[in-house]
Amino acid sequence: MAGKSAPFAPFEWMIAWRYLRAKRAEGGVSVMTWISLIGITLAVLALIATLAVRAGFRAEFVDTILGSNAHVTVYDAGEVDAVTGRIDRLIEDYPAMAERVRAVPGVTRVAPLIKGQVMANARDRNAGVEVFGISLEDLKGIPRVADPETGQGDIERFGEGIAIGSGVARELGVGIGDRVKIISPGGVKTAFGTTPRVNAYDVAYIFTAGRWDIDRTRVYMPFEEAQSFFNREGAADELEVMVENPEEVNDLAVPLMHAAGEKALLWTWQDQSGGFLRALEVEDNVMFIILSILVLIAAMNITSGLIMLVKNKGRDIGILRTMGLTEGSVLRVFFICGAFTGIIGTAMGVILGCLFAIYIDPLFAFVNWAMGGEIWDPSVRGIYYLPAKLQFGDVMSAVGLSLGLSFIVTIFPARRAARMNPVEALRYE
Repeated sequence: MAGKSAPFAPFEWMIAWRYLRAKRAEGGVSVMTWISLIGITLAVLALIATLAVRAGFRAEFVDTILGSNAHVTVYDAGEVDAVTGRIDRLIEDYPAMAERVRAVPGVTRVAPLIKGQVMANARDRNAGVEVFGISLEDLKGIPRVADPETGQGDIERFGEGIAIGSGVARELGVGIGDRVKIISPGGVKTAFGTTPRVNAYDVAYIFTAGRWDIDRTRVYMPFEEAQSFFNREGAADELEVMVENPEEVNDLAVPLMHAAGEKALLWTWQDQSGGFLRALEVEDNVMFIILSILVLIAAMNITSGLIMLVKNKGRDIGILRTMGLTEGSVLRVFFICGAFTGIIGTAMGVILGCLFAIYIDPLFAFVNWAMGGEIWDPSVRGIYYLPAKLQFGDVMSAVGLSLGLSFIVTIFPARRAARMNPVEALRYE
């Protein structure tokens, strides 16, 4: 009857369960089973945690880019000035160009900008900053800047002063209502040459965009004031364009070029940060391969445990075979032993990995406290904290990899047990 039994019959599960529970004195390998279980658990935990941090870092990095920068920058190719030999890239007809670009399907907002690099001064402190001249309505349309949860002051008072990044405020030691001098080397043109222009402005709003390089260098100034300060009367330097689907921004390149005019040039957020994102992708693939090897090493412990189990249960195998168990039944018994360890270890690893991703903030805070200070330098990594984002596909990749390797490495010792000659197994017992 055993030869006609269906695969993975109840008696096969019963025998496998008895072997898994067997103590060392009874010929079991409980210690090796626990080592295999812990190894698989830790390997899956490491894989899921790494994939979650990878996804969170990329999502946070991209969100800070898209939430505080233009998805597409439109600027003029310019003409060479016959007197100075310099290229004049000012957009004289920026209102009309903005209307044409705004009419392109998929575009959500278009903002004319004035840009200039200057020195900011408050008392005895100085900081190099980049000034963005923009209107109040357009400033309120920048999600990461106009966020009331992270901003300080009243953004509605932007027309009465300037908005500065939290890093600039920290560097200058200023707060809401303090005055900051903005110094431009290319200021007032006189008969004796160009003299620096120095204007003082009240700090009306302090924002935190979430990117160290933005918060540390960016200052927003009312558009008309920026035109006057940088000698751009009646012109704009570029257009800041926001679109509905930033990931597919390249699909809008041709319509935007037609709308902006034949002399227009485009610079997308992917052009700006594409190299960094591609480097992240390469690093992600390498890390996945390395951690996959770690899972394989952990799964190999299952092979070691099963080989010892087969050796210790040689007499049992011989008896079972003489009672009528087929090679297939013996193979499935020992396959269940190894697969069960892999399944339990994978499940525990998934639970711990998901908990790590969910509670990464308190865990990171504890590690930071235990290390006695800042272990995350935002000036190097760009963002202020270690993010984690659980994705179903990442979890399933870890589960599939772990179970697949566990099942594969289990087959070889299980086949060895199935092919054992019952006469040889009983001869030396």
